[in-house]
Amino acid sequence: MELYKTVRNEAEAEQTVERSRFIAHVRPVSSKEEADEFIAAVKSEHRDATHNVPAMVIGDKSQIQWASDDGEPQGTSGAPIVQMLVSEGVTNVAIVVTRYFGGIKLGTGGLVRAYTGSAKLGLEAAGVCSVCEMCSVKIVIGYGHLDRIRSVAADGTEGRGDAPAFSIGNIDYTDKVTLDVIAAPENRDAVMAMITHITSGTAQVLEEKIILEKV
Repeated sequence: MELYKTVRNEAEAEQTVERSRFIAHVRPVSSKEEADEFIAAVKSEHRDATHNVPAMVIGDKSQIQWASDDGEPQGTSGAPIVQMLVSEGVTNVAIVVTRYFGGIKLGTGGLVRAYTGSAKLGLEAAGVCSVCEMCSVKIVIGYGHLDRIRSVAADGTEGRGDAPAFSIGNIDYTDKVTLDVIAAPENRDAVMAMITHITSGTAQVLEEKIILEKV
């Protein structure tokens, strides 16, 4: 089940509007402190810029929303970026749009379009993804079964037909193989039944928990 949308990676995107250079810096964050740190780092790196406009939306219900116009006319830059993020359902993200003034004034509407357009380019570069609740089951298997389980996870088919979707997380190699099998909660039982079949009932479950994962 999708809980919310966020960005997959940190990224930058750049465009030029009427000779002004706009650089969008985007990072996934999980707290206001993390966002503040990122914003401060961007402002320090681009201290010679005309404006560094920050915005953040944080929380699975977008509980924290904050922005600054950083010297641009009120309501023309930071606030529209936050409004765009909320309207598109993207959260746990911090954005700074850096502007190097090119000598041509854009006007109120032009500024809103330039800043939100730059932020959208940054989101595209960072990759918008869904955060879902997933079931993670840590199991122990023999080495002889690992390739088969990997193959089924990769191509989605199993000897008896299509396999329920799952992925493999961490793998530890000792005398046996310990791996995390990750699946949507509704697929958990079917995945474990398939692994039981592959391993002839020898797979051992060590731990099971619900995690949040970007998909």
